[in-house]
Amino acid sequence: MYGLSYWFILLFAGCVWLGTLLAMLGVWVAQGSPGYPWDNPGQRIMFISTIGATGWGKPLFIAGSAVMVVCFNIAFCAERWLRHKGRLVMNYSNWEKFLSAAAIFFAIIGGFGLIFLTIFDTRRYPSVHQAMLAVFIAGYVISAIFICAEYQRLGIKAREHRVLRASFWIKLTFILVEAALAIAFGVTQYVDRINPAAILEWVISLIYIFYVWSFIIDFLPAVRTRNKQDRFGPPVRAADDEMAMNTQAGGNLMGGPVYTAGGHYGDASSNGSSLPMQEPPRNVPASRNF
Repeated sequence: MYGLSYWFILLFAGCVWLGTLLAMLGVWVAQGSPGYPWDNPGQRIMFISTIGATGWGKPLFIAGSAVMVVCFNIAFCAERWLRHKGRLVMNYSNWEKFLSAAAIFFAIIGGFGLIFLTIFDTRRYPSVHQAMLAVFIAGYVISAIFICAEYQRLGIKAREHRVLRASFWIKLTFILVEAALAIAFGVTQYVDRINPAAILEWVISLIYIFYVWSFIIDFLPAVRTRNKQDRFGPPVRAADDEMAMNTQAGGNLMGGPVYTAGGHYGDASSNGSSLPMQEPPRNVPASRNF
């Protein structure tokens, strides 16, 4: 039922990011959890960025982040294209398309922030690294806000597609949780609670993986719409639909009857009349008895 499709890009992206974090943490633990000259005094739990500034950690950090960001941004663009083609529920208005485009834009900004913070490590470029960390978090949180706004509007107009409502609540939860954790992370760093701040950084990064995976449910309908006849049709505006029903019930705008393309009772020759047309009588010769 759920064959290999676009959702695999998101599964792969999340797994790459998870593998990157686990590899960095695992190697650091295997080395005996050492401290580094550029970490803070009394720090027992290393920041991801601290491990990512080591000679062995930086290539892994850059590679894992780059692969994940590229895959995630491809998925964002694919979602927009699939909605345009009817593989997913189509947008009802240009405003929804704008929200989708804004979400893609800020996701790209957040992705660049993540890549740049891995390049400008905390050991050599601490100020730039902190700025890029803020860009990374802010970019994806703002992107999630636009995604939520788009899905909220889609969910109202297409209530029969419950996946939109579920996706909206999942992403809204991500916004609230990540925003709260980001504030806590900033506060703990400001008051020099380094170890709690390091824990929060790891938690924020791990929750980000589940945000990436939350888009998998958005792509599942595309598995069943490969064929053109199975795709979602263009949306019908509520005002147009109501006007059509009122016209059919009360007549056309000139007060006359409404004619349809087909006849009543399935009679193709009725031309839309409420009664089937009667065929003209035929001159049938009288029967002869022999």
